[in-house]
Amino acid sequence: MSNDITWLTFFVLSVFVGIEVISKVSSTLHTPLMSGANAIHGVILLGAVLVAGEADGFALVVALVAIVLAAVNMVGGFLVTDRMLQMFTRKPAARKEAER
Repeated sequence: MSNDITWLTFFVLSVFVGIEVISKVSSTLHTPLMSGANAIHGVILLGAVLVAGEADGFALVVALVAIVLAAVNMVGGFLVTDRMLQMFTRKPAARKEAER
């Protein structure tokens, strides 16, 4: 039982730290920082998988929720980064018109 409380305490504290860190980032820097943060999300996902492998009961449920949220966050970060990078590429038709 105390092991479950320890994991729950780590989870709650990490939520508070995450909220504080993210809230300090201005919205203009959020998108560029997501590309660098995807590696961190991968580490979080790996940690959640390792915790889920050792957990049982309520800690397992929390670990599975962490896996889902970390995976969604990581995939969303890659999608946003890809969309941001597409804004800086020229389309072939626009390149031909610029040459004329």
